[in-house]
Amino acid sequence: MRLTRFTDLALRVLMRLAVEDPKATDDLPTTREVAAGMRVPYTHTAKAVARLQHLGLVEARRGRGGGLTLTAAGRSASVGALVRELEGTGDVVECEGAEPCPLRSACRLRGALRQAQEAFFAALDPLTVGSLATSPTGPVLLDIARSRAPDEL
Repeated sequence: MRLTRFTDLALRVLMRLAVEDPKATDDLPTTREVAAGMRVPYTHTAKAVARLQHLGLVEARRGRGGGLTLTAAGRSASVGALVRELEGTGDVVECEGAEPCPLRSACRLRGALRQAQEAFFAALDPLTVGSLATSPTGPVLLDIARSRAPDEL
């Protein structure tokens, strides 16, 4: 199974925010800084942040002293549950589209693919966003966090 770019970006945003000190309230990263550090378009990052904020995983504050923080729910969120939410649990293959598959009423592949998809999600269930930011990933994320240079924005 392949994740959408949106889900991939949302997970990377969460990982990036997971290395920030949760007690620090000054110098919070902005959406623009996170986008620049991850080398992705700001508009895509803003959409991912908005969705994560809607899910209660990220808090975004505007204005002076504003920025992004990972909520406690975001830090402890199951990666499997998050991927299910962002990707949806629809079929892996299109059986009922504009030209429905002639095998759809007796196909064993569709059920097997659904089982494989659930196994994929289940393999991610024990992982939390916080656990994704541990070593060896954590130090790389910290380097990205420290490289917030205004000329890159």
